[in-house]
Order: sequence, then C-alpha cells, then structure tokens
Amino acid sequence: MKANVYSINGEVKEEMELPAIFDEVYRPDLIKRAVLSAQSARVQPWGNDPMAGKRTSAKGWGSGRGTARVPRIKNGSRAAFVPMAIGGRQAHPTRAEKNHHEKINIKERRFAIRSAVAATTDKELVENRGHKVDDLEQVPIIVEDEICSVKTTKQTREIFQSLGVYDDIIRAKEGKRIRAGRGKTRGRKYKKVKGPLLVVGEDDGISLGARNHAGVDVVVVENLNAELLAPGTHAGRLTIYTKSAVEKLGGLFQ
Repeated sequence: MKANVYSINGEVKEEMELPAIFDEVYRPDLIKRAVLSAQSARVQPWGNDPMAGKRTSAKGWGSGRGTARVPRIKNGSRAAFVPMAIGGRQAHPTRAEKNHHEKINIKERRFAIRSAVAATTDKELVENRGHKVDDLEQVPIIVEDEICSVKTTKQTREIFQSLGVYDDIIRAKEGKRIRAGRGKTRGRKYKKVKGPLLVVGEDDGISLGARNHAGVDVVVVENLNAELLAPGTHAGRLTIYTKSAVEKLGGLFQ
C-alpha cells in the first residue's frame, strides 16, 4: 500500500510504501477491550469507611421481651448498628480494596493497536466518526518531519489549513457543550469533541504549537495507544502521521 507524503505547505512531496501494520485486520471487539482496559486502569479506588455506622455500644436485649432482637442503645430503646436502623451500617458498602482494572493480554493489546492504526486508512470509518474528510485526497495524511519543530499556534493553523484538516478542528471547537448530568459539578463541566490526532517521530515543539487547537492530540509514536486511535472505543480517528513516525511503526507493536 502506497501513500503520498505532503509538505507542510500541502504539496505532494514524494510517495512512500506503508508498512504492513496498515494492512492489519480490523477487530473492533479487541479495540474496545483495549480502550476499556486503559480507562479502567485510571479509576481511583473509592469506598466507605469500614467502621461507618458501627461506632456504637448498642447491644441486643435477647429473647422474651416481645421486641425484635436487634442491637439497641444503652440509654433508650432505639435500634442501632443494623442496616435497617437510622444511622446504622450500610448493608453492602463499596469497598476501596476492590480492583476495577479490566486486564487485557499484552498480545491482544498490541493487536488492538495495530488494528486501530489500520482503521485510520479506511475513509468510510473515519467519516462515520463524524470527521470532515470530503476535501481530503487520502487518509491517513502523511506529512514531512519539519512539522515536528513548529512551536506556534499560528504556524500550526496555517499547516492544518494547507493539509485540509482545519474544518475538522472547527467542528471539534463548535461541538463543545455543557454536560447534561451531575458531572458538571464534579470537574467535568464540558463534553468535548475529538479532532485530528497527530503522531510524530519526535516532539521538538509541536505539542506546544498544537495544544491550543480544539480536539487535537499530539503523541510520539512509541506512546501510541488504542484510546488515542479509537476515542470512546470507536476506531477510525482522522490521523496525521509524520514520515518518521510511519517508518518507526513498522517495527512497533509486534
């Protein structure tokens, strides 16, 4: 499989052969497992105080009194400690020691990344994710390594415009909205739309230049993962690779 390599001005510079990773089988089931595994690994353990509702000297009166045999406070008859009592313990409390991580085998995770990389070449999948690809000659977009050293927002804006992906960044910017539920009071006020992913061989400043663009993520190719390639478990993200990143991909995730 061959693809054009573009300059930062949007002109076709050369043609290169893509490595075999771009011809991998599409496995949405494995991609979903890899993404969920990455998300669950970040879950912070939470749980109730093990002694909540148990700090009482209540004792049961025993049988023969015509009352329920539940623990009662010493200076009265109010029930305590048991789940059905006011201020009692919880019946099945959340425990902080619970492990929420959904594990995945190393080979399956690597397979999922290879499959998600291959999905970036399917224009139909990319379009189904909502990306603006009507004006693009090919997906993914491969650009020369000069982009890695761009450090300003103005320069990256001009490059994205010349490559034809700036419409997708505008879509991501306009898609930002306030969350519907309680999450907006818990540090998750806005829901944001994912735009293009920029995969580079080396980060010589491009992360500074691209960070102000809505929905754009920058990642060094060695740190590539399924969650970046398939946000929300849906593969086919609009992706821009540098030439060196494509060359390195051939020997990764085997």
